[in-house]
Amino acid sequence: MKTLAEGTPVTTAASLGLMVCSHCGTVWADAHDDEHCERCGTRLHPRKPQSVSRTWAFLLAACVMYIPANMLPVMITTTLFGTQYDTILSGIIYFFVSGAYGLAAVIFIASFLVPLFKLVALLILVVGAQRQSSWRRLQRSNLYHVVEFIGRWSMLDVFVVSLMTGLVQMKGLAVVNAGVGIAAFGAVVVLTMLASLSFDPRLTWDDPQDMSDDVQPESEAHAQ
Repeated sequence: MKTLAEGTPVTTAASLGLMVCSHCGTVWADAHDDEHCERCGTRLHPRKPQSVSRTWAFLLAACVMYIPANMLPVMITTTLFGTQYDTILSGIIYFFVSGAYGLAAVIFIASFLVPLFKLVALLILVVGAQRQSSWRRLQRSNLYHVVEFIGRWSMLDVFVVSLMTGLVQMKGLAVVNAGVGIAAFGAVVVLTMLASLSFDPRLTWDDPQDMSDDVQPESEAHAQ
């Protein structure tokens, strides 16, 4: 039996020796790690294998790619008057100065704040899970669902540049091409999605003393 900071008692399936099949969703009692599901044959695991390690790998890669995604041009516009290189932030400033405050706000939120929020949120989640911290477990669990919900809006810049590249191709007048930054930005989006998928939110609720013998913390599993 576990107790949240707010005083609400919580019992986890892992502490009761229950294991769910990731493929067919069947719940098994007294099952052991790496056994096969009797219904579909999928290997059973109490938690996603190597969840923390994989999440760290994708998260660190996303953090590295976040820098060129904001520093390198995402769109290159060539006209009769010259060539203009636009980054995400320069595009936001351009729309703001032009009076398109709503569009500037949407791009700023979807293309700058949302990826940054996802990186920080995933960092909080994976550090808390790795340390098996009991700090604000309910809020961290809700934070994971927020990350999952907003992830679908992170590709806004990629869609906009793709449409502009396909539509604005008037030879001799204006040509729009995608810059290197859009590839880095797309990599950030994909890597944060993979990090979110790799992370097992059930780790937020795990306590070593409450887990059954078949459900070991990831650090102990590596040691063995």
